[in-house]
Amino acid sequence: MSASPTARISSGILRGAVENDVCVFRAVPYAAPPVGPLRFAMPAPVTPWTGERDTSKNGPVPPQPASRLRSAMGDFSAEQGEDCLTLTIATPAADGRRRPVLIWLHGGAFWTGAGSIDWYSGVSMARHGDIVVVGVNYRLGALGFMHVPGVAEPNLGLHDQMAALSWVAREITAFGGDPDNITVAGQSAGGLSVLAMLAQPQSRALMRRAIVQSAPFGRILRSMPKALQISEAMGKALGITEPAQWRTVDAQKINEAQVGVARSLGAFAATTPAFIPIIDKKLMGEDLMSAALAGACERDVMVGYTRDEMAAFFAADEKIRDASPEQVHQVFAGIFGAAADEAIAEYRLRARGSDNASLLGAMLGDSSFGAGVHAFAERLAALGRPAWVYRFDWAAPGNRFAACHCCEIPFMFDTLPAWQAPMLEGGEPQSMARLAAQMRDAWVAFATRGDPSHPALPHWPRHEQAMQTMLFDHHSRVANDPAGRGRWKYWP
Repeated sequence: MSASPTARISSGILRGAVENDVCVFRAVPYAAPPVGPLRFAMPAPVTPWTGERDTSKNGPVPPQPASRLRSAMGDFSAEQGEDCLTLTIATPAADGRRRPVLIWLHGGAFWTGAGSIDWYSGVSMARHGDIVVVGVNYRLGALGFMHVPGVAEPNLGLHDQMAALSWVAREITAFGGDPDNITVAGQSAGGLSVLAMLAQPQSRALMRRAIVQSAPFGRILRSMPKALQISEAMGKALGITEPAQWRTVDAQKINEAQVGVARSLGAFAATTPAFIPIIDKKLMGEDLMSAALAGACERDVMVGYTRDEMAAFFAADEKIRDASPEQVHQVFAGIFGAAADEAIAEYRLRARGSDNASLLGAMLGDSSFGAGVHAFAERLAALGRPAWVYRFDWAAPGNRFAACHCCEIPFMFDTLPAWQAPMLEGGEPQSMARLAAQMRDAWVAFATRGDPSHPALPHWPRHEQAMQTMLFDHHSRVANDPAGRGRWKYWP
C-alpha cells in the first residue's frame, strides 16, 4: 500500500496517509470555510483547487469552550478555528470497491467536541470491518446554534451535518465507499442529530441505516422565543450594537460570552445546554420524535443508552451531593407533579446507591435518555419496524462514574488507548479489549447488513413485546425488559 494514497473528488485531488494499514484523509473540506461574511451563512460549496491537497494532518476543530464532562471523559487538545467544516475519512483503500459507509456525528451538547479527534478514529473499524468511516466536524455553540434575525439562521450546525451527508453521498466512491449503503451514527447531541436526519426527507433519502446513541429524548429542542432571549443576552455580553459586528467579533470572545450566558441559565440539577436545535418550523418542527419515528419506519435503526448516564454529570458535582431533601423533591415534582413522593420512593428502590447523585441520576437518566429510548423502540415495534436496542452496563470496579454518559464510545470505536478517561480507570485491560472488539464488530455488522449480530456476541434479537435488549458488559447478554418498564409504575 502506498505511504500516501490519493483520491480524486469533484473539487480536486487529495493526498492522505496510511495509519495501521488504513488510508486516512484528514481535514477534507465538505463546505466552504464559514469565515468572514460566511460566518453565519448556510454551508456553501467548496472552491475547487489545482494540484494535490495535503490531507495527511488534522485541521482546526470548531471554536469551543472546555467540555463540561472532562472530569469523567478526560480532555483533548487541538487547534481551534472557524475553518472547520471538514471530514476525517478512514478507508481500507481508496479504490473502486463499494464498501459500507458509517458517518459519525460526535456529541458534546452542541458546543464541544470534534469528529476529527483520536477518540473517534475510524481506523480500527475500517481495518477489522472493511468499511469506510467518516467523522464530521460541524459548527458548535453560538456559531452553530444561535439565531439572530437577519444575521444567523437557526440550526446552522444541523445544516452543516446534512451538507456533510450530501457530500459523502456524492463523493464517497472515490474512497472505496458505497453511497447506497450509508449508516449515520451519533451519540448524545450527535444522536439527536441523527433523529433530525431521520425526520428530514432529503437527508433520510441518503441514508440506509441509523444508530442513535444516548440521544437526549427528554430535553431536545429550544423554542424560538427562548432562543431569541439567549441571542439577545449574547449580544449584550459582547457589547454588540450593530448586526455587522456579529461577523467580526473574535471567536474566542464568543466562546467566553456563551459560557457566561450558559451559567446564567443554570439551575439545580439542570443539564440542558444553552445552544441546542431550535424549533424554526422549517428544519425542526414542534414534534421531532413523531417525524423521526415516521422516518425510522423506512430505515434500519439501532438505538441505546448507558445504564448510569447521569453519573457523568452528577458524580463529581458537590451541589448534587449536598442537596437538601427539598431540592430533590422539587426536581421530582417538576417531572411527576403531585406524585413526586411516590416517585421518589420508587426511585430509591431503583437507584444503585442511596446518595443524591444516585437517586437524581436514576430518575433524570430515565427522563433524559432511557425512557425515550424505550418509548421510541416500542413505538417502532408497534408500527411493525422493530429496532435493535442496547444498554451499556460495563463499569470499572469501584469507579464513581459507573456506566456513565459517553462510556460506550471508547469500546464501540475500539480506541481505548486514545482515552485518558477517569470513567475507565480501574478496568481490566483484557476484558475491556474483548468488549471493545464485540462492540466494534456489532456496529460494523449493523452498518454492513442491518443486523448487529455476529459470532462473538450472543444472538441479538430486535426489540419487540418482550423488550429484548442487548446488555454490553463484562459478559454481554440479552435480557427481556432490563429497565423494568413492566414492573415500575412511575416513568418520566
